[in-house]
Amino acid sequence: MIFSARNMVVISVRLLVALGLLQVLTFAALLKAEKTDSQFLLFPNATSGERHSPGYCAMYDLCGERSDGKVLNCPYSTPAVMPDEFLSSKIQSLCPMISGNVCCTETQFDTLRAQVQQAIPFLVGCPACLRNFLNLFCELSCSPNQSMFINVTSIAKGNCTSTVDAIDFYVSDAFGEGLYNSCKDVKFGTMNTRAIQFIGAGARNFREWFAFIGHQAELGTPGSPYAINFKSRPESSGMELMNVSVYSCGDTSLGCSCGDCPSIPVCSDYEPPSPQEKDACLISLGSMKVKCIEFSLAILYIVLVSAFFGWGLFHRTRERRTPSSNTKPLLNFEDEKHTAMKVHGMVPQETNAQLSAVQGYMSSFYRQYGTWVAKNPTLVLCMSLAVVLILCLGLMHFKVETRPEKLWVGPGSRAAEEKNFFDSHLAPFYRIEQLILATMPDIKSGKSSSIVSDDNIQLLFQIQKKVDGLRANYSGSMVSLTDICLKPMGQDCATQSVLQYFKMDPENYYRYGGVQHVEYCFQHYTSADTCMSAFKAPLDPSTALGGFSGNNYTEASAFILTYPVNNAIGGAGNENGKSVAWEKAFIQLVKDELLPMVQSRNLTLSFSSESSIEEELKRESTADVITISISYLVMFAYISITLGDASHLSSFYVSSKVLLGLSGVIVVLLSVLGSVGFFSAIGVKSTLIIMEVIPFLVLAVGVDNMCILVHAVKRQPSGLPLEERISNALVEVGPSITLASLSEVLAFAVGSFIPMPACRVFSMFAALAVFLDFLLQVTAFVALIVFDFMRAEDNRIDCFPCIKVPFSSVESDEGINQRKPGFLAWYMQEVHAPILGIWGVKIAIVAAFFAFTLASIALCTRIEPGLEQQIVLPRDSYLQGYFNDVSEYLRIGPPLYFVVKDYNYSISRASLLPESSYIAKPAASWLDDFLVWISPEAFGCCRKYVNGSYCPPDDQPPCCSPDEGYCDLGGVCKDCTTCFRHSDLNSGRPSTEQFREKLPWFLNALPSADCAKGGHGAYTSSVDLNGYESGVIQASEFRTYHTPLNKQADYVNSLRAVREFSSRVSDALKIQIFPYSVFYMFFEQYLDIWRTALINISIALVHSIYIAFVDVTGAVFIVCLVITSSVWSSAIILLVLAMIIVDLMGVMACLDIQLNAVSVVNLIMSIGIAVEFCVHLSHAFSVSQGDRNQRATKALGTMGASVFSGITLTKLVGVLVLYFSRSEIFVVYYFQMYLALVIIGFLHGLVFLPVILSMIGPPSVYDVPLKQQEEGPPSTSA
Repeated sequence: MIFSARNMVVISVRLLVALGLLQVLTFAALLKAEKTDSQFLLFPNATSGERHSPGYCAMYDLCGERSDGKVLNCPYSTPAVMPDEFLSSKIQSLCPMISGNVCCTETQFDTLRAQVQQAIPFLVGCPACLRNFLNLFCELSCSPNQSMFINVTSIAKGNCTSTVDAIDFYVSDAFGEGLYNSCKDVKFGTMNTRAIQFIGAGARNFREWFAFIGHQAELGTPGSPYAINFKSRPESSGMELMNVSVYSCGDTSLGCSCGDCPSIPVCSDYEPPSPQEKDACLISLGSMKVKCIEFSLAILYIVLVSAFFGWGLFHRTRERRTPSSNTKPLLNFEDEKHTAMKVHGMVPQETNAQLSAVQGYMSSFYRQYGTWVAKNPTLVLCMSLAVVLILCLGLMHFKVETRPEKLWVGPGSRAAEEKNFFDSHLAPFYRIEQLILATMPDIKSGKSSSIVSDDNIQLLFQIQKKVDGLRANYSGSMVSLTDICLKPMGQDCATQSVLQYFKMDPENYYRYGGVQHVEYCFQHYTSADTCMSAFKAPLDPSTALGGFSGNNYTEASAFILTYPVNNAIGGAGNENGKSVAWEKAFIQLVKDELLPMVQSRNLTLSFSSESSIEEELKRESTADVITISISYLVMFAYISITLGDASHLSSFYVSSKVLLGLSGVIVVLLSVLGSVGFFSAIGVKSTLIIMEVIPFLVLAVGVDNMCILVHAVKRQPSGLPLEERISNALVEVGPSITLASLSEVLAFAVGSFIPMPACRVFSMFAALAVFLDFLLQVTAFVALIVFDFMRAEDNRIDCFPCIKVPFSSVESDEGINQRKPGFLAWYMQEVHAPILGIWGVKIAIVAAFFAFTLASIALCTRIEPGLEQQIVLPRDSYLQGYFNDVSEYLRIGPPLYFVVKDYNYSISRASLLPESSYIAKPAASWLDDFLVWISPEAFGCCRKYVNGSYCPPDDQPPCCSPDEGYCDLGGVCKDCTTCFRHSDLNSGRPSTEQFREKLPWFLNALPSADCAKGGHGAYTSSVDLNGYESGVIQASEFRTYHTPLNKQADYVNSLRAVREFSSRVSDALKIQIFPYSVFYMFFEQYLDIWRTALINISIALVHSIYIAFVDVTGAVFIVCLVITSSVWSSAIILLVLAMIIVDLMGVMACLDIQLNAVSVVNLIMSIGIAVEFCVHLSHAFSVSQGDRNQRATKALGTMGASVFSGITLTKLVGVLVLYFSRSEIFVVYYFQMYLALVIIGFLHGLVFLPVILSMIGPPSVYDVPLKQQEEGPPSTSA
């Protein structure tokens, strides 16, 4: 409504009054100048008797006027009069159906013609509608057989005269239906509505339209001065129905545009496809209906479980028939000790271990490297820290990106390119400052009362006074709303508020009638003079009210105040600086003064400015500093406890690892700083999510490897030298740490291919940080382990290594650095593993986990794309309530523009766009209005002086003096003529030269009562005239609105719908068209979010194969394959990883977590993290001896405790703290998702994986000639 700034004050008043008087005098004399100049001459032989026969009039001439100046007809039944030749030709030009005698005088007809020109601009786009409309009033006013279908039913007595007070007008239903059908879809584009809203009060059928036309208006209000009862059945003998020919809007001789008549057969190609009902595939099971996918998954589960049970029974039966002598007994203690020595690298070289080339190389490397590090810890520590510190120098160029369009929109995205084109060629979308004032819902009923009351409107005036008086300081100058507001026409701001019905002036409140005037304007906002806004345009109540249903505006429970503010291209420049300064002052004013004022009236107030989201995102960066810091401290405390191992309190201060844990945290932070420094040095800006999440992420990932390294060293025999213990520990866990770290790095690196900048940058920073953390762990942290063990062996106190305690005060029999089997290790080997070894338990576990996975696949279909704005903001943000109120109260959606590129106007063809899904109003078409403006029928619009220059309408200067309040029709514009005659145009279309010459006239023409189609204000920025002389308009837009969009899915679906529609229209018209709205840029990502997000598992049941996770899982599989050189092991790890991610997505569906950039990154990240739950246990299983059950037990005993304490608990304690975060995004996307990942990963890593390995695990890397091992599938080795 803002851009349709029309001078509708006079237009709408005159139009509605004219409609009322057309029945009386065919639009007789609305202006006082016209009515005072008219001389009412009565025929001396006129009689008041009724006579209903052909050739007689029922009313003729004027006999008086009402007290409000509206003229009245004479109730004289006189014979029709033969006009002179000049009058006859004039009548024929407007009413070609009437010839011969007429029932109107020349004065009446001149008034008719003068007033008809006000209706022509609304209807001329559809000639059939215009002709039917004119025929109705031509027959009413001038038909020679007027008395046959008009019956005067009431006469008012005046001073010596009688006037008509009511009539019956008999019109056939066929004509009424044909008239309505030809006009119901005709657009009035400048107001983004239908013309029937102006000329018929939004009538839904011809009877409602006739009732509106015939309603007798109150004094001083627009409408008919007497009652007209339209009837379709004559009640008097001798009368008949008025039933002149009616034209269909699809009539080829009076063709209408597709936008005004969608039913034309030729327009069928341009109509949008009817929305397809996406009925879910359902299967009926009795009275219950089940989705097809759920039913299919249930059948699949039954088949798989049945097959698994069958295989299990067969395997158990075969196992029982196998002679016991062929089964190798459990290894005794000596066997276990020998195996442990092999694992630790303490067996002779002639051992029969079959290591792959990669594993052999890694074992050899870590053995030599561990020995070297243990001998040169200082050198290793200094060198590794020097490299990282050099990378940290890049922090001098550190910058943070906070602009939403730079965070969530890729530079090559279609939406970004279209926005840049729109801003540079047309005009950037205005800034919006908004207040929503609402009533409190009733406690019992839950319904809100109407907000339309005297007290609340007076409160609005008080609020407006404070807003108008607000001043903001910008570079020493004071900025007010009037300095920055949007002013389509004149000097008044285009504020959207019900106060516009009082022209924003409190003195008009009681003068106009208070609340009653507001309620009147709700129904007559397009017509009443007093309802017109101060910025000279009608104010649609749906833009200023909220919380109502249909058109019941009086039931509205909210006032919506919108302040449009000018915007500069790219958000730069002095203009935007002023706006931002005023917006900050505006928000402060609302918080300090307006909010308490409103709450004292038992109302609610929500508010927002254009810069609010960016400011609140900045505030969010510091909102959770304390929470994140506590999370880090908790993890640090846990690290210090879990790394230490003291069986006696007396040795705690020596055997504790607080200093080592602190050093490990510093190593993690250095890896993060090194990553940020490197990318800052090459010009990549950081984001707030990087600053907050990556340190926590790398710490959670890095702690695992720290625990595993320290525990591996502690497991070595205390009798070995420290160099050998370090070397053996690296040989034992180095390959699995390398495998896990590289998998994590690759998982994050794949995320860098996501087009969304925030996700891409996050993945890049995280990948490098994890890689640097891995390098520092195997260099600097291993050196720190050497120093810590040397400190402990020298009896020096932790945290104070300079202090040495006597040797006798600490335990020395087994060595303080010798790790004794703890409770977790005992539990894993003596309790957990035997329970998992029970065959029935294995079957139950496999069945349960596969059931969970298949159920998660079904649940994945319920995950909706999007990211609710409330989640991104702090919980205490004032925008939380604002977004809730927007969804609750707003009844109109965001503006929508169809942008036409490179329109060749040398082709005389109108590109008219019909309605489409999610489009609330007809498009405002500058091209349609331009063609109407130059039409010869619109004789008050495109006019020229004798010298060929532009001549404005008669009611505009210099034709009309605005100061004197009347127009001198015989003044300077008396010789103005229409720009074109019909013969000058080609089928109503201008030539290229005519188009080129008159388009600037149209865009500069002011709208007024005589010509409502002037383009100034409505289309000032709709057409890019740069270079249009060449015959091509580079850019132009057609404006409309979306329907209310309340959910994220609405935004995504609306974007998809309008893009599909514009693509069809582009193909049909052979021109480039694209849709544009301000939110498209942020929601484009969700159109293909599934293709970017889902993994390559059995998702074909729901969607097709997707992109992102195929690469990630493929990367993990390749890393596993290269390092383990076993397709068998890699396939099992890949299976478990896929199940973890699918189960995590199932949890997302249960928790209503949406699929968006953040969750996609989390899912990609989860693959890397989930590797740690699998790879260490799998590696331990592959290097153990015995049958599968024995190896699974040993793997749990060796690595189970480390996985649980070093991986599960370290992540769990850090994640739990995030529950107390003030930011909803941390709670939903980091606490909930990470907690689910930790629990799911723990269950799969320590429950499901050992069971699978014990059943179908790969053979050991050692040659143990057991028959049981020969029964499994062969291993693949390099």
